[in-house]
Amino acid sequence: MTEDTHYQVLKILEQNPQISQRELAKEMGVSLGKVNYCLKALVDKGLVKANNFKNSANKWAYFYVLTPRGMEAKAKISVHFLQRKLEEYEALRAEIEKLQAEVNDTRLHKRVSQ
Repeated sequence: MTEDTHYQVLKILEQNPQISQRELAKEMGVSLGKVNYCLKALVDKGLVKANNFKNSANKWAYFYVLTPRGMEAKAKISVHFLQRKLEEYEALRAEIEKLQAEVNDTRLHKRVSQ
């Protein structure tokens, strides 16, 4: 499972620990199987704790709580995620500036040749 996927799951669970796996899959735009696999991995790593709702008629209903290790991991992943996105942003900004210069050069050459 990618770090991005773990980050996304941890972020959503922190905001909504009562979300179902089906709702989580829909929100993330991935399969239910992928969410189940990811949650199992996070539980096995000790980053998330899954508990049954005690008073729920649906005994399959869980809520997911980030453990202290899970919160720490989310913070570290957040830093990596932000760094990578800033690098992507800078590369995209440089590409846009290059394309704008090319368009301006093309316009200038058209005016000169007319």
